[in-house]
Amino acid sequence: MRTASFAARGKTFETRLVAGDLLTLLYCANLAIISQDVWLSRISQPDKPDFAVFDLDPGPGVSFAQVVDIARRLHELLEDYGVPHGVKTSGMGGVHVYVPVVHTDYATTRAFVTQFASRVAAQCPDSATIERAIHRRGKRVYIDPDQNMRAKTMAAPYSVRHSAFAGVSAPVSWQELEEGARPEDFTLGSMLERVKRVGDLWTALGEQPLDLRRLLESARSRRQAAA
Repeated sequence: MRTASFAARGKTFETRLVAGDLLTLLYCANLAIISQDVWLSRISQPDKPDFAVFDLDPGPGVSFAQVVDIARRLHELLEDYGVPHGVKTSGMGGVHVYVPVVHTDYATTRAFVTQFASRVAAQCPDSATIERAIHRRGKRVYIDPDQNMRAKTMAAPYSVRHSAFAGVSAPVSWQELEEGARPEDFTLGSMLERVKRVGDLWTALGEQPLDLRRLLESARSRRQAAA
């Protein structure tokens, strides 16, 4: 198995498996590793992420319909700025929105996610929040910017998750979410047939990555003009 370890802040991360081939996946399955959680950057450039991610995490008692509503508002905002993005279920009860990026670092991706998440939370203060403290979130969807840091991991697309329904973190279309798709629709039992039917919805996601610094400058100018 290919492995790698990286130092940070005087510490050395434990050795990690390097995914990307069938043999590694079979090895993980043999160890009963269910969820395949990966970095947002590569071994060759560990401090330069390929994606910025919005992790929409529902609190207790929050419905998936509420998560989808917040995801839709984020989708509309990103569309307004011409930001390429894809959406997938978390395989549990949430949603992940990925933005392909280039020539950037984690500080910039985190600033980007924080800025746009803050705007969505300001639009929907009763149903969305960026409040980190769990006891202060209430029955709202937490839009987590802190996943955009070195060595943080996210469930890989098509990974099975530790859920009661054997959910899969499945790329979906915005139309499917609007039409009432649920996490339970995307499972270990249904995923092979789904991929045969609809293909990989994220095939072209990384073909036109975004230069985040230019976008943040544009967003800052728009806010100043509006003020």
